[in-house]
Amino acid sequence: MTTLFVTATGTEVGKTFVCCRLIEVLGRDAKLRVIKPMASGIDAADLAGTDTGLLLQAQGKAVDREQFELATPWHFRAPLAPDMAAAREGRRIPFDELVAFSRDAGDGSLTIIEGIGGAMVPIDDTHTVLDWMMAVAPVVWLVAGSYLGSISHTLATQRVIEAAGLELGAVVVCESDDAPASLGEIAAVLRRFTGAVPVVELSRPPAASQLTALTELLQAQKN
Repeated sequence: MTTLFVTATGTEVGKTFVCCRLIEVLGRDAKLRVIKPMASGIDAADLAGTDTGLLLQAQGKAVDREQFELATPWHFRAPLAPDMAAAREGRRIPFDELVAFSRDAGDGSLTIIEGIGGAMVPIDDTHTVLDWMMAVAPVVWLVAGSYLGSISHTLATQRVIEAAGLELGAVVVCESDDAPASLGEIAAVLRRFTGAVPVVELSRPPAASQLTALTELLQAQKN
């Protein structure tokens, strides 16, 4: 595996949290490229508080305009789906350029791509995040929450990803605030339906055993 695409069932369920944990378990590997090519809801005065800012901090990089642009070349002010946020600024996201930017660097490094929103979020008039994933052809990890309704959202998204012919490497269930069921309960139900796809749990903060499971799964797929 040279490219890992981290998508989700929707927004604010834990993609950045998972990517930061991946950086952590990889030990800021020099052969690691972490990008979030698109982001919306960006306050230029508070880059450190953005998802990209958190990714940069996890890698020990400076959170400045230069590093931000290198990781996230398409960013918008409005907290909306990328096509809508771009339209408000009279801009568009060139899909071919997005795909080219997301391609494997070809130097033996592992590229981790953090998506935007969920798997079916529109990027432009004709493309969704799913089309982006299909064009890059990576292994996909699906991030889910433990909130009410997460099971249905997760299994539906899994069906969409696998129907597109993509390799789903894992479902990572992140602990949601004020969830009526425990993280373990949600994960246990998902495991009955995800088939061969492994389900990993991540509480906030994660337990050492959870990070070990994440590391083992990542290393197995990376090799």
